[in-house]
Amino acid sequence: MKYRMTIYGVTISRVAICRMALCGVVLMALAVAAPAQVASHAATLTTTLPAPAMAPTMSMDQPVAKVNGTVLTQRDLLREMFAIFPYARVHNGFPKEQEAQIRQGALEMIVFEELVYQAAQKRQAPITAQTVSSGLRSYKAQFSSAEQYQAYLADECQGSEKVLRQRVRRSLLIDWMLRTQVESKAVITDAQARAYYVKNPKFFARSETFAIQTISLIPRQNGKELPISVKRRAEDAIRQASTSKSYEQFGLLAEKLSDDDFRVNMGEHKTVQVSDLPPQVMKTLRGMKAGQVSGLIAVDDAYTIVRLNSYAPAGQRPFAEVKAKLKEELTKQKREQLRAALDKELRSTASVRLM
Repeated sequence: MKYRMTIYGVTISRVAICRMALCGVVLMALAVAAPAQVASHAATLTTTLPAPAMAPTMSMDQPVAKVNGTVLTQRDLLREMFAIFPYARVHNGFPKEQEAQIRQGALEMIVFEELVYQAAQKRQAPITAQTVSSGLRSYKAQFSSAEQYQAYLADECQGSEKVLRQRVRRSLLIDWMLRTQVESKAVITDAQARAYYVKNPKFFARSETFAIQTISLIPRQNGKELPISVKRRAEDAIRQASTSKSYEQFGLLAEKLSDDDFRVNMGEHKTVQVSDLPPQVMKTLRGMKAGQVSGLIAVDDAYTIVRLNSYAPAGQRPFAEVKAKLKEELTKQKREQLRAALDKELRSTASVRLM
């Protein structure tokens, strides 16, 4: 597919009646904070289109694509555009420099959705009338009042609950098709993840790191504090720091005495690579053990005191440490590949015409 899609929802309580997954490439291009991941049929009441002032001047019934004879309209396209870029609702429209890309991503989505729906119908997906009724009840429950629900029916379903029921069934068919053709095949086993881990050691290399806390004494008054004054403060700080026995004790002193920005986090730097540390600090750390506090370390016109919390030598990150994240990433990759393959397969025998 030209555009990759994110994970889709699988439970009817999370089914949105009118939209497909957001386009991953479009999301990255727009730098919209996400997940990252947005369910393709997550329950939402934002399926109602915005006020006419925000809608294009063209008719909502104007065709934008034809898929095996089924016409997709401007209304379908606009709904998906708002799903991809919901901020348009509060900013009274789409950013001009991004609107064409949003439109293209939305067009790809609605065409893919229609192809999947038609394929699910041909395969006689096991969606019963009872399942559809349950889905309809779940969707209705998302509305805050009967009046809001009736307004939705009037705006989006020609005032007919029968139309909404058809959309529920359509959404369930799409979910079934994607579960059977994509999601169920995208599962990555521990053995597969380990094989990838063994074959690609460079991806799991870990550089030498130190987890530290610091108390830094830096010339104050825009650098006009006399060196002797800085040193006196540093000597007072080392007298107190040398008696600290724990992370907490050292951290409280850092909050009280330190001049650097890490003081707001108890002086903690978490993990730091060798290349990010001054040579003077690095030399001192080489001779320390976890839990130890250094003496005064002069760095240019400042002084620092370091507590070593932990040390990790360079090497390979253990499989157990990376397994969960690795399986998640490999699953995403396989899911995207399967979706792309499904799109290609469906299009190979379909008649798709954009208008």
